[in-house]
Amino acid sequence: MVVSVFNLYSIGVGPSSSHTVGPMRAARQFISEVEKRGFLSHIKRLKVDLYGSLALTGKGHSTDLAILLGLEGFSPEGVDPNRISEIISQIRTSHQLNLLSKFPIHFHDKEDLLFHYDKQLPYHPNGMRFTIYDGDKKELFSDTYYSVGGGFILNHETATSDATLGETNHPLPFPFTTGNQLLELCNQHHMTIEQIMMENEKTWRSEPEIREGLLKIWQAMQDCVKRGCHQEGILPGGLNVRRRAPGLLKSLEEKQKLQIKNPAEVMEWVSLWALAVNEENAAGGRVVTAPTNGAAGVIPAVMHYYSTLIENSNEEGIIKFLLTAGAIGILYKVGASISAAEMGCMGEVGVACSMAAGGLTAALGGTIMQIENAAEIGMEHNLGLTCDPVKGLVQIPCIERNTMGAIKAINASLLALQGDGRHHVSLDQVIATMRQTGHDMHSIYKETSLGGLAVNVPEC
Repeated sequence: MVVSVFNLYSIGVGPSSSHTVGPMRAARQFISEVEKRGFLSHIKRLKVDLYGSLALTGKGHSTDLAILLGLEGFSPEGVDPNRISEIISQIRTSHQLNLLSKFPIHFHDKEDLLFHYDKQLPYHPNGMRFTIYDGDKKELFSDTYYSVGGGFILNHETATSDATLGETNHPLPFPFTTGNQLLELCNQHHMTIEQIMMENEKTWRSEPEIREGLLKIWQAMQDCVKRGCHQEGILPGGLNVRRRAPGLLKSLEEKQKLQIKNPAEVMEWVSLWALAVNEENAAGGRVVTAPTNGAAGVIPAVMHYYSTLIENSNEEGIIKFLLTAGAIGILYKVGASISAAEMGCMGEVGVACSMAAGGLTAALGGTIMQIENAAEIGMEHNLGLTCDPVKGLVQIPCIERNTMGAIKAINASLLALQGDGRHHVSLDQVIATMRQTGHDMHSIYKETSLGGLAVNVPEC
């Protein structure tokens, strides 16, 4: 399995990487394959079946909307969040899909987009099947897709083979699948983690392109925080959750003007930055998967902590942060999962916390052992974290949980930097424990909204 940092950090739309970004990509990939096979002009009906977690929380996560957009040819990176409501309204009013924006067919989502709440496909809880028929109701082509976390998708063929996730499977100069292998490479070649990652990324891109791409990701994170800090109102979905970031920003700025002593100021700023991102995500805005949408606020908040509150922070530190955090994210992607439907929220906020802790430690000049220690602490204290979104929306407890993940990440980094890197539990051991815990966790606590807060908290 070969994964690039640009697979882990991708610019898309909210509210969910596995339930929105992944299905949009799957729908677009399916209909592009249909066109390639010459079936596009023969389609009289297109049916979509959703299974498992995609069915159970799909409406709250806008999975149905994402699939319609993907079938029309939109990508998570390219679709304008401000036009989504207009596009969906047109489809539903006219009962017509314009496949790849060039071939119209009749489509009624109540008949042609079905939620199978009591069924699950074999490979992954986030399963979907696309089928096209001709005028005689004969099946022309069908394929099954899985959204496996962070916007990554597999179809039936790749899911049942050893095919790669993410980038084309080129041999890397410094391949690793475990934390120990990564540390050994660093020691053997007298390189840092970000240097190892930079050399691997050169498999696909030049160093200037890599640096430019990472800074573009950072700019998108900053833009998201800025938008979230100034957008007021109620989040969509029916829970009547009010955006809090603008009010918190005003409060913090007022305290600064009045020079009010505030012992909790750092935590409040970090919370603000995380809130801003995840409120934007919940509203379907433009966000960066880091490594998922549900955990999209953790890394930007910690990076804002570094860039805003740390003296002598600089662009090199930002690049070092993202590359190091990316290496840690790859370890989780390869060794466990970043899908809440498989791991619960420890696969999202837990992984983001671990990545941010390691990235911050690198930016602050930590050793490779201190970085590994910070990443381990970041996950160790998120083990068993459930995913139980109220009403299937990425709002309660998801938004606040990102603030907690960001603060935990900073604390993990500080704890690691206070030591010399020696510790009892390795990152590999905690990843293995996460995987085992996720497999043992009851399915109702893994993005189904059938347990936990989802059934114990009134929806309105």
